Amino acid sequence: MLICPICSAALSAADNGVACLAGHRFDRARQGYLNLLPVQHKNSRDPGDNQAMVEARRDFLNAGHYAPVARRLAELAAERAPGRWLDIGCGEGYYTAQIAEALPQADGYALDISREAVKRACRRNPALSWLVASMARVPLADASCQFLASVFSPLDWQEAKRLLSTGGGLMRVGPTSGHLMELREQLYDEVRDYADDKHLALVPAGMLHAHSETLSFALSLASPVDRANLLAMTPHGWRASAEKRRCVIEQAEPFEVTVSMRYDYFVLQD
Repeated sequence: MLICPICSAALSAADNGVACLAGHRFDRARQGYLNLLPVQHKNSRDPGDNQAMVEARRDFLNAGHYAPVARRLAELAAERAPGRWLDIGCGEGYYTAQIAEALPQADGYALDISREAVKRACRRNPALSWLVASMARVPLADASCQFLASVFSPLDWQEAKRLLSTGGGLMRVGPTSGHLMELREQLYDEVRDYADDKHLALVPAGMLHAHSETLSFALSLASPVDRANLLAMTPHGWRASAEKRRCVIEQAEPFEVTVSMRYDYFVLQD
């Protein structure tokens, strides 16, 4: 199932880690994850989200603000009942853990390029296989997965296609153009629109767009801490001016904002 990120040979258990026949060895961290991101595949010393971003997202999600998003993702995964699944770009594991609860008999894997994220994700479900790895060089064998999840994450479509077995599918979850609109209107003088379906142009041949739906709901953030965490876990935390961020965080009234997500499912055909 796991393959060496250096030579692509199969990885087998070896002491407290894994190794391939070529002698490449990868130890398991004390938290339980495998680091399968060789230094030559990194674009910086510590790629991916940093500790502050990871902890802000963890605290915001643990407060239940996006619970409907995770619940619907878990329902859609359970309807497809895969034997082996992978969460690509799992972050700190909030969505991953809920997929795992919906698929108790399935073999679950999750990866992210951020070591800080995966360190925290391990605590959510130690039974899953947690990996620090590149989303562009996933260390899993060809056609080894029946279900892939990609939630708020960059996606290498060709890599996703390589990982899927025939009949398996990818569930992509991402924001619509109306997502957090009220927040964006307060942070920026001009709100840029974007197409909800621009990702469809990237889908490789042989992958059928089998399902699409949108989930929207109103969210009321009364706590300044929750508003600060929302900003810190999004690009708005560094794109918007400090003054406008402070106005959002410190306002006296609860901040009302729209959450709007699009779910798209793509099936690999013969």
